[in-house]
Amino acid sequence: MELNIGLKGRAETVVTQENTAQAVGSGLVPVFATPYMIALMENAAVNAVQDALAPDEGTVGTRLDVTHDAATPIGLKVWAEAELTAVEGRKLTFAVSAFDEREKIGGGTHQRFVIKPEKFLAKVQAKG
Repeated sequence: MELNIGLKGRAETVVTQENTAQAVGSGLVPVFATPYMIALMENAAVNAVQDALAPDEGTVGTRLDVTHDAATPIGLKVWAEAELTAVEGRKLTFAVSAFDEREKIGGGTHQRFVIKPEKFLAKVQAKG
Protein backbone atom coordinates (compact mmCIF):
# COMPACT_ATOMS: atom_id res chain seq x y z
CA MET A 1 0.00 0.00 0.00
CA GLU A 2 1.14 3.57 -0.63
CA LEU A 3 0.77 6.82 1.28
CA ASN A 4 -1.91 8.30 -0.94
CA ILE A 5 -3.84 11.47 -0.24
CA GLY A 6 -7.30 10.58 1.00
CA LEU A 7 -6.33 7.80 3.41
CA LYS A 8 -8.65 7.98 6.44
CA GLY A 9 -8.46 6.84 10.03
CA ARG A 10 -10.67 6.93 13.10
CA ALA A 11 -10.28 6.53 16.86
CA GLU A 12 -12.94 6.59 19.56
CA THR A 13 -13.48 6.46 23.30
CA VAL A 14 -16.10 7.25 25.93
CA VAL A 15 -15.75 10.22 28.26
CA THR A 16 -15.00 9.01 31.80
CA GLN A 17 -13.91 10.82 34.94
CA GLU A 18 -10.31 9.84 34.10
CA ASN A 19 -10.20 11.69 30.77
CA THR A 20 -11.82 14.93 31.94
CA ALA A 21 -10.17 18.32 32.15
CA GLN A 22 -10.67 18.20 35.90
CA ALA A 23 -8.77 14.91 36.20
CA VAL A 24 -5.79 15.86 34.03
CA GLY A 25 -5.45 19.42 35.32
CA SER A 26 -6.25 21.20 32.05
CA GLY A 27 -9.38 22.76 33.55
CA LEU A 28 -11.68 22.71 36.53
CA VAL A 29 -14.76 21.01 35.11
CA PRO A 30 -15.60 17.34 34.47
CA VAL A 31 -15.80 17.48 30.65
CA PHE A 32 -13.70 15.77 27.95
CA ALA A 33 -10.19 17.19 28.23
CA THR A 34 -8.52 18.96 25.32
CA PRO A 35 -5.31 16.89 25.73
CA TYR A 36 -7.37 13.73 25.31
CA MET A 37 -9.12 15.15 22.23
CA ILE A 38 -5.70 15.88 20.74
CA ALA A 39 -4.48 12.36 21.54
CA LEU A 40 -7.59 10.95 19.85
CA MET A 41 -6.88 13.06 16.74
CA GLU A 42 -3.28 11.83 16.66
CA ASN A 43 -4.44 8.24 17.08
CA ALA A 44 -6.85 8.65 14.14
CA ALA A 45 -3.96 9.96 12.00
CA VAL A 46 -1.79 6.98 12.99
CA ASN A 47 -4.64 4.66 12.09
CA ALA A 48 -5.04 6.35 8.69
CA VAL A 49 -1.54 5.51 7.48
CA GLN A 50 -0.06 2.69 9.55
CA ASP A 51 -1.11 -0.06 7.13
CA ALA A 52 0.47 1.86 4.22
CA LEU A 53 3.90 2.04 5.89
CA ALA A 54 6.69 -0.50 5.64
CA PRO A 55 6.82 -2.96 8.57
CA ASP A 56 9.87 -1.14 10.01
CA GLU A 57 8.27 2.33 9.83
CA GLY A 58 6.02 4.40 12.05
CA THR A 59 5.11 8.05 12.47
CA VAL A 60 5.61 10.73 15.10
CA GLY A 61 3.51 13.83 15.59
CA THR A 62 5.29 17.14 15.09
CA ARG A 63 2.64 19.83 14.76
CA LEU A 64 -0.98 20.46 15.72
CA ASP A 65 -3.22 23.41 14.94
CA VAL A 66 -6.60 22.53 16.39
CA THR A 67 -9.56 24.06 18.16
CA HIS A 68 -11.72 22.51 20.86
CA ASP A 69 -15.09 24.07 20.14
CA ALA A 70 -17.64 22.26 22.32
CA ALA A 71 -17.62 20.52 25.69
CA THR A 72 -18.61 16.86 26.12
CA PRO A 73 -19.96 15.48 29.41
CA ILE A 74 -19.06 12.17 31.06
CA GLY A 75 -20.81 9.20 29.45
CA LEU A 76 -20.91 10.32 25.82
CA LYS A 77 -18.91 8.61 23.06
CA VAL A 78 -16.33 10.78 21.31
CA TRP A 79 -14.36 10.03 18.17
CA ALA A 80 -11.79 11.62 15.92
CA GLU A 81 -11.36 11.32 12.18
CA ALA A 82 -8.21 12.06 10.19
CA GLU A 83 -7.68 12.32 6.45
CA LEU A 84 -4.28 12.48 4.80
CA THR A 85 -4.24 15.70 2.76
CA ALA A 86 -0.58 16.09 1.77
CA VAL A 87 2.57 13.99 1.46
CA GLU A 88 5.87 15.88 1.17
CA GLY A 89 8.67 13.35 1.43
CA ARG A 90 8.45 12.03 4.98
CA LYS A 91 6.11 14.85 6.14
CA LEU A 92 2.41 13.93 6.29
CA THR A 93 -0.39 16.45 6.77
CA PHE A 94 -3.87 15.53 7.97
CA ALA A 95 -7.21 17.26 8.33
CA VAL A 96 -8.53 16.21 11.74
CA SER A 97 -11.98 16.51 13.30
CA ALA A 98 -13.50 15.38 16.58
CA PHE A 99 -17.14 14.66 17.39
CA ASP A 100 -19.35 13.56 20.22
CA GLU A 101 -22.79 11.99 19.91
CA ARG A 102 -24.36 15.44 19.58
CA GLU A 103 -22.04 17.63 17.49
CA LYS A 104 -18.61 18.38 16.08
CA ILE A 105 -16.38 19.33 19.01
CA GLY A 106 -13.11 20.25 17.33
CA GLY A 107 -10.97 20.31 14.24
CA GLY A 108 -7.84 21.50 12.52
CA THR A 109 -4.64 20.17 10.99
CA HIS A 110 -1.96 17.77 12.20
CA GLN A 111 1.48 16.93 10.83
CA ARG A 112 3.43 13.72 11.36
CA PHE A 113 6.77 12.46 10.04
CA VAL A 114 7.52 8.94 8.88
CA ILE A 115 10.31 7.43 10.97
CA LYS A 116 12.18 4.19 11.50
CA PRO A 117 11.52 3.63 15.24
CA GLU A 118 14.85 1.87 15.91
CA LYS A 119 16.89 4.72 14.41
CA PHE A 120 14.65 7.34 16.03
CA LEU A 121 15.01 5.80 19.51
CA ALA A 122 18.79 5.46 19.15
CA LYS A 123 19.02 9.17 18.40
CA VAL A 124 16.78 10.05 21.35
CA GLN A 125 18.73 7.83 23.76
CA ALA A 126 21.97 9.49 22.65
CA LYS A 127 20.62 12.71 24.20
CA GLY A 128 20.73 11.11 27.67
